[in-house]
Amino acid sequence: MHILVTGSSGLVGSEAVEYFDRLGHRVTGLDNNLRREFFGPAGDTSWNLQRLRDVTRHFTHLDADIRNRDLIFSLFRDSRFDLVVHCAAQPSHDKARDIPLVDFDVNALGTLHLLEATRLHSPEAVFVLLSTNKVYGDAPNELPLAELPTRWDYARPEDRDGIAEDCRIDRTLHSLFGASKLAADVLAQEYGRYYGLRTGIFRGGCLTGPCHSGVELHGFLNYLVKVSFTGQTYTVFGYKGKQVRDNLHSFDVVRAVEEFAKSSRPGEVYNLGGGRENSISVLEAIAAVENLTGRKINWVYKDEPRRGDHICYISNLAKLRRDFPAWQVTRDLPSMLKEMVEAESKHQALATGAAIRP
Repeated sequence: MHILVTGSSGLVGSEAVEYFDRLGHRVTGLDNNLRREFFGPAGDTSWNLQRLRDVTRHFTHLDADIRNRDLIFSLFRDSRFDLVVHCAAQPSHDKARDIPLVDFDVNALGTLHLLEATRLHSPEAVFVLLSTNKVYGDAPNELPLAELPTRWDYARPEDRDGIAEDCRIDRTLHSLFGASKLAADVLAQEYGRYYGLRTGIFRGGCLTGPCHSGVELHGFLNYLVKVSFTGQTYTVFGYKGKQVRDNLHSFDVVRAVEEFAKSSRPGEVYNLGGGRENSISVLEAIAAVENLTGRKINWVYKDEPRRGDHICYISNLAKLRRDFPAWQVTRDLPSMLKEMVEAESKHQALATGAAIRP
């Protein structure tokens, strides 16, 4: 197969490049390191691009911007793709507030360029969009919650497995990021339902792994691990630090993409996360990282939560597991955190020339 991966130097994109390259597929990656522009040097992904160049055999990198319609259409005219894995995005809930036009151009208009180019020039391709749970806005906060010692949790037994795909997507506070990703989400659905394109939409919870260029505004667990090594101060925003997220390793994200590509359902939507077993609150995450590293994390609390933020979000995986029984969560939270701690330890050792151990 010839596979196009957008955002190929990011967390999920790089995992997709490496995974499909190992299987012998020809992979074209599209990334212009816009993450550095969004988040500064800490968000730079050039290190990950170099890593991909070192470990892959069938990978071609293109320094290109999905906002450039002419470039995208030219690329698709010149190449036939069998699978498009669209990971490129402005990914931050908070950053979008300051750059709403850029956010929408990247997330919504960039997605439209890719969908239309696929329709015109690779209509038989499978198109997978990495969407987000922020498309639900703050509607999940309407569920009754119980306050436990270290986390918020769903109060009713029927909500235990988390948020399903029938949660409403309008009449809620999304954040500008959630709104731009919702536009992309609905566009991808429409290209499946209206045009018959083989589109799949995965609404991700917290997706994580050692190849994340985590920053304060995006990349919860990865950034927390970095803070534990650098001695920076971690800020907890509201909800007593008991807000909950489920976390999924980027490898398991790519496996979901692979299973969908084998048996696509045009315009279909799936929630994608680690589920209840891989859920953790901010307070619990701080304690877990401190335990792994032996380092005390400096953190401060701000009582005001981020606007539109989720209090407790766990992805209900029933639909995904029903449609793709070969897919499963293969990495639990302790192993993911251990992997990130080991990776950050090596990164710090390379940066300082010293042997740093967790």
